Amino acid sequence: MSKLDYCFSNDYMVLRPDRAGPVELLHLLFSPKVGRNRAVDCFTSTEVRSFACRLAIFLNLLLQVLLLSLSGPLAALRAAVELVLNLVDNVLHGRMECPDRSSPTYRSVMGLIDRRVDLDRSIKPTDSRFDAALCVMASKLAYENEKFIRDVVTSHWQMEFVRFYNCWNEFQNASTAQAFVFCDKAAAEAELVVVALRGTRPFDAAGWCADLDPSWYKIPRLGRAHAAYTHALGVQRNIGWPKWVEHIKGKPQKVYAYYTIRDTVKELLEANTKARLLVTGQGSGGALAVLCAAILAYHKEKAVLDRLAGVYTFGQPRAMFAMFLERNLDRLH
Repeated sequence: MSKLDYCFSNDYMVLRPDRAGPVELLHLLFSPKVGRNRAVDCFTSTEVRSFACRLAIFLNLLLQVLLLSLSGPLAALRAAVELVLNLVDNVLHGRMECPDRSSPTYRSVMGLIDRRVDLDRSIKPTDSRFDAALCVMASKLAYENEKFIRDVVTSHWQMEFVRFYNCWNEFQNASTAQAFVFCDKAAAEAELVVVALRGTRPFDAAGWCADLDPSWYKIPRLGRAHAAYTHALGVQRNIGWPKWVEHIKGKPQKVYAYYTIRDTVKELLEANTKARLLVTGQGSGGALAVLCAAILAYHKEKAVLDRLAGVYTFGQPRAMFAMFLERNLDRLH
């Protein structure tokens, strides 16, 4: 990445653990000129005179470097723990078979810790608590694989599964955001469209780094936004948040979380004129849900915002662009 990747922002500070060697780390402790440090992307003239602030940056970078160095072993540990727990689960439920990670019975660590999949039948769709109760379960379900999610939505909830997404991150060159969309009823009868975004998985070093990373962008009209979540949601190199992302001829189509979810939701709302929209997520998924709603407002997607009935988040990190949200989504409070 180069600093041109951030030219959509009029102010920014992005930590680069991939460049944080001993020289860069020591430079943070002894020099206020962080703009000249390879481990911190910001304007060259940027200075941080407070030693406490530079120490916080130093410690954060050091922790991210440590976590990223352990990403391979942690991923292997997660896979082994999930495999063993699913094998035990299969045996306990009379399924004498090796666990298949893509099967509708394979659960994540989160799904094994909390095995609930059924909705609370005492809370009816006409109950004022229904939207929140549904979002609780949807945000929990977002940690699972596509077949598991589809099975729960269709068989347990008796609702309409629409689509599952693994979404591309331009800045990490990897798929780092997972989401799914469903409706409460089929075809043109839907009264509710729900978007659920996954939070950080256990033993996910890159996810933990994103949660710890204080990096930010200041985007005109929007304010400060958390850099890692902005990347995960689909911000584009050099140009930030254009209203449309053009497909480059000859290159594979990338699925960016915000853009593909927005287009799916617009199609569903156009086909279901009475449907309301809910967006939800737990942890970092909650942060993505709030950012998704904020970018809809940023793009003035009035047709979608008029149908947005709520953004339900659970354990969500603090939004850095609170003033923009208050101005544009205040009616949802």
